[in-house]
Amino acid sequence: MIEQPAYTRFGVSDEEWGLLVGLPQSVLTAAAAAESDGTRRTMAENAAGLQTIAAGRESASPLVAAVAGEIVDRVGDPETGAELPVLTPEDPKAMIEDVLARAGQAAALLAARVDEGQAGAYRHWLVDIAEQVVGAASTGGILGLGGDTVTDSERRFRDRLAQVLND
Repeated sequence: MIEQPAYTRFGVSDEEWGLLVGLPQSVLTAAAAAESDGTRRTMAENAAGLQTIAAGRESASPLVAAVAGEIVDRVGDPETGAELPVLTPEDPKAMIEDVLARAGQAAALLAARVDEGQAGAYRHWLVDIAEQVVGAASTGGILGLGGDTVTDSERRFRDRLAQVLND
């Protein structure tokens, strides 16, 4: 017997599944890019985001658990030392706008295809990823002391994401 792809359980196409699986990591990258704060801090943000993505495997939501499992299969498990590369988008503002647009597409897709519990869990998980990333490393200060834990630009991204997702 041939095993069906995971996305068939949720009534989405392969292309739509690609949107749902790609979006959490894109949210992580956009949240990290919301404030340019150096490689070390971005590495801490990436680690927090990947940990939050990986934790989704334990979600009560089958959708979140399946998406998280697929992402960890692709990029590695932070519990075994996997790290994401530090990405610096050429145009962070354009990248953030693209991620927000795709988040809106995903929210509309899920509203049409899965029950509200599944859709809500996925939307909340994306906002949680952004929240963990923007809170992972302070910006400013001297020698890592002081500074803002969440800057205005990071807060703005997180809040806009929540608004787009209605979470």
